[in-house]
Amino acid sequence: MMRDVFRRLGSVRRYAKQDLRIDGVKHTIAVASGKGGVGKSTTAVNLAVSLATKCQLKVGLLDADVYGPNIPIMMNINTKPHVNLDMKMIPIENYGIKCMSIGFLVEKDAPIVWRGPMVSNALEKMTRGVDWGNLDILVMDMPPGTGDVQIAMSQKLQLSGALIVSTPQDVALMDARRGVKMFNKVDVPILGIVENMSCFKCPHCGEPSYIFGEGGTRRTAGEMELEFLGEIPLEMGIRESCDQGHPIVLAAPDSVVSNAYCDLAEKVVQKLKEQRSPPEIKL
Repeated sequence: MMRDVFRRLGSVRRYAKQDLRIDGVKHTIAVASGKGGVGKSTTAVNLAVSLATKCQLKVGLLDADVYGPNIPIMMNINTKPHVNLDMKMIPIENYGIKCMSIGFLVEKDAPIVWRGPMVSNALEKMTRGVDWGNLDILVMDMPPGTGDVQIAMSQKLQLSGALIVSTPQDVALMDARRGVKMFNKVDVPILGIVENMSCFKCPHCGEPSYIFGEGGTRRTAGEMELEFLGEIPLEMGIRESCDQGHPIVLAAPDSVVSNAYCDLAEKVVQKLKEQRSPPEIKL
């Protein structure tokens, strides 16, 4: 089925270096991690919604994690995209965010058993084969790791920067370092590092417990001369909102976690404004 969908949308184009920007998109940023399980998709979703609600920007969200697409659940989207007269897919909008995911095109529990070339082709269709309209920022939820897919996406798109997500423990930080070095090799600027699951806040007393260690991401950012963009605590509300398809920045806008995501969004915008070459974002 998927082969037929992409065949109807046409063959993959080859892009010159000066043609790497997606039509209508001012900035494309990658939310990435060196490993899975650190809350990268949750960060991407709540960052995208914060950019739209707090910073009043036009935002898109691309689920590039082909083998584990979670955006349909987290954004509460259960429909398939239509195709316009130009044979481009129309992104599905919810919470003011234009979304695209391979999860929109396959059955809910269907495994994605593809080799690298087909994954690259699918991602090409979900970037340039989509009518994004005019966006200030396209947030791209990258697959975990530092393999062919991550390198191909970094080389085929003009990324304004990468946001690295890690948890505080040494194992996750070791992989985060690999992610940073991969983006450095393909000349993608690092916007900074955010620490997810920085501590567990007891729902009864509010006392923080540093179950994954304390301050590891901040120390790593300092050692790598990167900006530390903040800490996101681990709360039950985050898991509940993700499962319900209602991002916590909307479900509990006054919570500590929501404020942390909004602060992160403002810092990301500021980092983009400091860049000289991409078009300036006006708040």
